[in-house]
Order: sequence, then structure tokens, then C-alpha cells
Amino acid sequence: MVGYLDNEEVLCEVTENHLNTGLRGIPVGTCRTSFVTPDEGVHYCGYPISELVEYAPEDVIYLLFNKELPNQEQAAKFRSELSNRATVPEGVEEVLQSLPKHGHPMDWLSIGIHTLGMFETTGDWLEDALNLIARMPRLMGLIFRYREGRERDIPVDDVTKSLVARFVDTLDLAGIDNEKMTKVVSTYMVLHMDHGGGNLSTFTGKSIASGKATVYSAIAGAMNALSGPLHGRANQSCLEFVLKVGTSDEEEVEKFVRKELAERRPVFGFGHAVLSVEDPRATAQFELGQKICPDDENFKIIRALRKVAPKVLSENKKIRNPNANVDIASGALLHHVGLRDPTYYTTFFGWARVAGIGAQIVDERVVMRAGRGVPIYRPKYFPENQELRHVD
Repeated sequence: MVGYLDNEEVLCEVTENHLNTGLRGIPVGTCRTSFVTPDEGVHYCGYPISELVEYAPEDVIYLLFNKELPNQEQAAKFRSELSNRATVPEGVEEVLQSLPKHGHPMDWLSIGIHTLGMFETTGDWLEDALNLIARMPRLMGLIFRYREGRERDIPVDDVTKSLVARFVDTLDLAGIDNEKMTKVVSTYMVLHMDHGGGNLSTFTGKSIASGKATVYSAIAGAMNALSGPLHGRANQSCLEFVLKVGTSDEEEVEKFVRKELAERRPVFGFGHAVLSVEDPRATAQFELGQKICPDDENFKIIRALRKVAPKVLSENKKIRNPNANVDIASGALLHHVGLRDPTYYTTFFGWARVAGIGAQIVDERVVMRAGRGVPIYRPKYFPENQELRHVD
């Protein structure tokens, strides 16, 4: 069997050793939006992520759906189109108001996306994907406010503003530098929008859509997949880990890392399944942090971890890549701009990934196989240690 792994052609003979391994490394399809290479990390439609960091989220969303960056006219038209789609249907807030406030924000996000779909679904893959993208900023802000009991005096949604500015306006936190928050969240969005076709949340979303469930159902399911600690919730765990370190003194940080390893606890924010270098998405966030918050205590801690942890981890020859990944810096930056509850961090991951998963769903439903779409996902399972029985 010939497949493509990390943008290189590989031979893959499926054997018994591949069973019960989570389909790891087994080619199942092609991805038009992104791929990952060992030395440059994730690429969106051929562009290394390092070249896209300064682009607005709207332009990167356009890229994922159209496979090219927009010119000035196309960018303006696309922003106008998103504005026209942005209004959240009446009744959504009443549903949010009914949810238990102790529920995890990712559960709120999944229910919120389902709710948007129940109020308005066109049945057109592209229309629904773009409608959801346009409504996500308001939904995100409303989830914060209703979960925290701040239902009163919610600002009107100015749909003419950028996606991230609409979220910041809805959130309306006191004493916050809105410009700085907008920059951090915008950068986070761009860095997290897509990551190939085989990660758990993307694969889950595409699998659900292959059964002709709606975009909303598929992406709500993808958010449920993303919510686990082995996937998207790692960024929540990473800031909790940083807060646990508690010091930026490099000797103390090294002692802490060694103690965590000795007690068989994970060192969050390091390592990557494909990359052989520091994740360019981590590099970009360190550069941003150095500009906006070099003296922030949490940023100083992750700066020390960036220096110390790879040295310690590389002592274990089984660890192929001990370098920083995307999760190490994101929590510290979000915390710095006023988003201090790490339980919300995976919702930002989910918000960003709605664009990439949405674009991949559209590709698989209406583009691939000459427009026929990818068939329903149906992997093969074998009985384990069971004799075949026949009824006489």
C-alpha cells in the first residue's frame, strides 16, 4: 500500500502489528489544507506557519477555504461576507443560561455549537461552515459571560469589527488592555487553525460529517474529541504546570523538572510527534511575549523552561524531540492579557480549529473524488481470540 505521511511518499504495509494502535501512521486519505514537516512544522496550503503569523485570522481562514491568500479586494469582500453571517440567532442565550455553571467550558462550547445548528442549518456544507465561523466570536464571549454569571449589560455585537475584536468586546473585562488581548488571541488563532488531517478532533469531525450529519453536529463532535487531556486540553494542563513551577530561577526549574520526571509525571509543553526542532508556533509566541510581556513572571518561567527542559529531557535517548511545542507559551500569554482561568484555554483552541476542520469537511464533502466526496468512514475491525460459530 502506498501512502503519504508528513508530505513524503511512504510504503505502508498494514500488518497485525498496526491493530489496536489508534490508526497511528496508517494513511487513510489526503488533506488539502495543511501538512507538517519535521523542520518547519505545520504548513497551511503550502505556506510555513512562520510566514503567516502576522496575518489576520480572516485572511488565514480565506486561505484554508480557497487555497490561496486573498488580495486586498478579496480580503475586504470576505470580511464583509463574514459580517453578513455574524448575527447569532435569538434563543441561543436562553440555552446558555440554562447550563450548569460548573460544567467545563469545552462542554459549553460543544452544546453552543449544537445550539447554533438547531436554530439555523442550511444543509449547504460551505454555507454552514462559514456561518459557524462568523458566529463563533459572539458564542465564545457569551460562554464566558453566562458561565461566570455576567448576563447583564452585554455589549451589542458590532459585526463590522474583526472576529477577535468582536469576542473582546463581548467579553468586556474591566481593566484590560483590549489591543494587547486582541493581538494575543489573533496570533493564537492563526497558529492553531489547522494541523493536518489525522489529529483526533479533525478526524472525528470529518468522520461524523461522512455520515452526512450537519456541519454543526460534526464540529460539536470534534470539540468533544479536542476536550480530552491527551489532545486539546494539554494547553490547560501546560499553564497549570507553569503555575506549579512557581519560579524562573534556572537551577530551581531544573530541580523541579527532574523531580517531575523522577515521580513519573509529564513535563508539559515539550515534544512533538513529527517535529525534530522547536515548534515554530512556540518560537512565534516566545517572540510575541518578548515584545509585550518580557517581565511577566509566568513568561519568565516558560523562558527558563525553554532553556532547561530540553537539556534534561535529551538525557533520555528514547525522547526523539525534547524541544518546546505550541502549548508551552500560549497559556502564559493568555494569562498575561487577562484570561486567567486555564479551564477556558481549550475553547480558544477549539475556536481556532473550527476554521481548519470546517475547511476540511467542505473539501471531503464537495471537492474530493471529483465532487462525489469521501465515502462514509468505515474502518475494519477483527474479532479477538474468538472462534467462529455456526448455527446448525
